[in-house]
Amino acid sequence: MEFFNSALSALTQGFASLTWQSAVMILIGCVLLYLGIAKKIEPVLLLPIGFGIVLGNLPLAGLSASDEGGIINILYKSGILTELFPCLLFIGLGAMIDFGPMLGNPVVLIFGAAGQFGIFLTLLLALALGFPREQAVSIAVIGACDGPTAIYVTSKFARELLPAVSIAAYSYMSLVPIIQPPIMRALTTKKERATLMSAGEKKVSKTVKLLFPLVAGIITILIAPMGAPLMGMLMLGNFMKESGVIGRLVDVSQNTLTNLVTLFLGLSIGASMLGGNFLKWETILVFALGLLAIALDTVTGVLIGKLMRVLSKGKINPLLGAAGTSAFPMSARVVQKEGQKANPRNFLLFHAIGANTGGQIGSVMAAAVMLAIMSGLMH
Repeated sequence: MEFFNSALSALTQGFASLTWQSAVMILIGCVLLYLGIAKKIEPVLLLPIGFGIVLGNLPLAGLSASDEGGIINILYKSGILTELFPCLLFIGLGAMIDFGPMLGNPVVLIFGAAGQFGIFLTLLLALALGFPREQAVSIAVIGACDGPTAIYVTSKFARELLPAVSIAAYSYMSLVPIIQPPIMRALTTKKERATLMSAGEKKVSKTVKLLFPLVAGIITILIAPMGAPLMGMLMLGNFMKESGVIGRLVDVSQNTLTNLVTLFLGLSIGASMLGGNFLKWETILVFALGLLAIALDTVTGVLIGKLMRVLSKGKINPLLGAAGTSAFPMSARVVQKEGQKANPRNFLLFHAIGANTGGQIGSVMAAAVMLAIMSGLMH
């Protein structure tokens, strides 16, 4: 009987150690898995994050990001805390991006810059709400709508917020088609949204496309050296793509590297979302401020778009301003869809992709500026 009781106790130890907070997080993980599989909402991101949440919150399993020596702890420390995963992802992103639309119509860079205003406005609000400077910067960068950038900044200054900031950044990035359209319609008239722009792609020479990542990388890193790891890897990936001589490396960067790092990153982030640390009012406030940051990015982008329409005497569709976020290529697709709703003859995708790639550069620059400011204040 004693042997039976000992065996029963050992077999039920996991259930006995399960707290209500861990149970709630496991349920949240299952919801993310459902959204990824049934609703097909960013499954590449939500499946590893959701499964990571489930594994990390199973008691006694040693699979949370904080369990020393565990397999996920090793991934977390070697890939997240060292900022390796975000930098590797930017190589893949650079290898996927075509800067041609932006180079063919450089004016859209204005929208890439305008799409970052929400970050700085949210930073001021977070400071006003009493968040420490390091946490306020990390929360504000959610507005970049760029998961790797948010992870990179937060891992430097506010690691305690890394799970909340990461899941918020990736969740809102996938929800751009839901978040942006109501704002775009509220700030513009149907006549403005129906503004026709030329659909043809302007040809950009191979030499220009090859020189751009090299020259832009040098200039932007000299201006904001704190963003060098992200900007450098982004431009490296794009330079490899445009060189046309290392197809195998480009293919590995676009597919194998990006997919593998996304898997490990999602699993590590999910396994860091522990019930006792995550289910707090502070986390809810982080999510609310992150949503506000993305909304403000869209607002300022569209308002700049309206100003550009006036200055260009009606030649620029103000919807392009909404593509200034770095949610690539979701924001560009949203702009195209809303433009065609207002005027079926509208083809804004080429211009919107240009603004979207400008937003990618803008988000890294915005992060670099804030990193530089924070570094200066700390010294």
